[in-house]
Amino acid sequence: MWVIFLEAGLALLLLLIIVWATWPRRGQAQPNNLPSEDKRDE
Repeated sequence: MWVIFLEAGLALLLLLIIVWATWPRRGQAQPNNLPSEDKRDE
């Protein structure tokens, strides 16, 4: 029975690591280098 809890815990830990690694950082501003819709009409 403990193996089931161990595997569930590892799956939850892996999920948390993936979410933490892909979460956007708070201090970094997103660079807006993409051309806007207004510039494309020129």
